[in-house]
Amino acid sequence: MYIYKTEILTVSTKWFSDKADEKDVAVLDRFINEKVADGWEFVTYNYMATAMQIKGAFIITFRKQQ
Repeated sequence: MYIYKTEILTVSTKWFSDKADEKDVAVLDRFINEKVADGWEFVTYNYMATAMQIKGAFIITFRKQQ
């Protein structure tokens, strides 16, 4: 059986586009690698833009054996 953990990783401010950029992806990679080092297995992620399209966030789910 697994336990799941979902986290929100806010990304940099967007002035002209609501898309993730290379810096955001580097932050995401670092975050995922930190969690994996703590024993969590990466399951899935989704990028969510805000309604104002100024800031976005990654919604990331991890799991580990209970």
